[in-house]
Amino acid sequence: MKLLPVCLLIPVLSACSVLQPNTSSPLEDPQALSAENQENQLTADESEAPSLAPGTKDQEPATEATDEPPLVPATSWDRIVDQFELAHDPSNARMKRHMDWYVRHPRHLEQVSDRARRYLHYIVSEVQRRDIPGELALLPIVESAFDPFAYSHGRAAGVWQFIPSTGKAYGLHQDWWHDGRRDIRSATNAALDYLEYLAGRFDGDWMLALASYNSGAGTVRKAIRKNSKKGLPTDFWSLDLPKETRAYVPKLIAISYLLEHRDEFDIAWKPVEDAPYFAAVPTGGQIDLSQVAELAETDLDEIYRLNPQFNRWATHPDGPHEVLIPATQEVIYQQNLAELADDARLKWNRYVVRSGDSLISIARKHNITADVVRSANQLSSNTIYAGQQLLIPSALKSGSSYNLSLSERLNRKQSAGRSSNRSQRVDYRVKDGDSFWKIARKYDTSVSKLTGWNGMAPGDPLRVGQKLTIWTTKSNGQREEVRKVFYQVRSGDNLSTIASRFNVKVSEIERWNASKLGGRYLKPGQNLTLYVDVIR
Repeated sequence: MKLLPVCLLIPVLSACSVLQPNTSSPLEDPQALSAENQENQLTADESEAPSLAPGTKDQEPATEATDEPPLVPATSWDRIVDQFELAHDPSNARMKRHMDWYVRHPRHLEQVSDRARRYLHYIVSEVQRRDIPGELALLPIVESAFDPFAYSHGRAAGVWQFIPSTGKAYGLHQDWWHDGRRDIRSATNAALDYLEYLAGRFDGDWMLALASYNSGAGTVRKAIRKNSKKGLPTDFWSLDLPKETRAYVPKLIAISYLLEHRDEFDIAWKPVEDAPYFAAVPTGGQIDLSQVAELAETDLDEIYRLNPQFNRWATHPDGPHEVLIPATQEVIYQQNLAELADDARLKWNRYVVRSGDSLISIARKHNITADVVRSANQLSSNTIYAGQQLLIPSALKSGSSYNLSLSERLNRKQSAGRSSNRSQRVDYRVKDGDSFWKIARKYDTSVSKLTGWNGMAPGDPLRVGQKLTIWTTKSNGQREEVRKVFYQVRSGDNLSTIASRFNVKVSEIERWNASKLGGRYLKPGQNLTLYVDVIR
């Protein structure tokens, strides 16, 4: 964990996010993008690694032929390179080791650069506005592979990987509805504020600021004092820092070098137009995210990727009442919003449990079943408490599965195919490159449902040609963003405390780690694999 000096009493970022891809599974699968998974894969690979302007301008009509090439619009990548300030020495062994890894695994940067297209223009614009090194705009590649739902064993979240306490210290509000650590704009500004603060503490040395971002300013100060006493240099490359930090900065420099010299390497960086990808638009109040997608006439998943901060199906009831949508859809969104009736904003209502309430009484009050309330809020029992917030489905169409009891919904599944309004069974054959996440996304379901229908765990391997059963039902109100997390057991841990920390079940941990657990007793240093729903 990154720690600020004790005298400041400010918690800082988790240092769990040094990423490299798990090349055994498709990088499109966010489950393969947790910081620990990437770091473990890099460690294995390194043991065998060899040492190795936006806009246009008016022009007069041409009066004669010219040999000058036509103007090519700049990309956001070009603008980043224009702002580079740090030294990129490809002969540096520590940098070259990481550069060689990326060159051997070009698909990682290709897919990460594709994921970055939504956020890059905003980030590089903020970096340029602050007049700080362009390399900082690439830091989310190292931290999270530009996955807005990235999650670490230290509970660091978002593309900039803030832990809860640091997020709060930098104004990133977190509650049941919303997690500001995943808000692209807010988290970017908070991360750059923190980096500028660190650079100031180290007299403008951005290499030391980056090292501190990873391991804490106190750790870097201690290493500097140690070298000073020995009469040794105190630059980043000379310091005795933690292994992760020693790799963290060279990775960023390696990525920067490959971007600057991308014509020399067989890596297909996704072109990113140097123009805003998204627009912030007003909602006029709390609104259902699926309603936003309809108003913007865009895919719901795109709304999720642009607004990953929302934990539920709706925006925060207390505001700010705005969302991000693709910039190309702003006009049509505004037109559709102006025609939207006030009572059509929400397909969900928020209910605060009162003293004397029961799940059954709440369900009856809203004309639905207790099963629906339990399922929509991911409750394992009927136990509720005063002050608890529940999401209640509303504006339901006749015949909706929300109005059915658990047994009725099971019967509906068993009777699939008899009516176009009912669930249908699909027998799916696994194709090359498939993952649970990709298949679940294709059929508008969740990973947990897909694996449950087939008696499998999210981490189980898929074989080409393998048959999977899929029920093509609409979502029952649950959102899910599952990430694979590697957790190292600490002194005092047990399965119950770990399960509680990550909001999973003990039985799930046992199933995911059946080959590692000889019993329920854990040993410090033991590694466990978890599949965490990061928005819960």
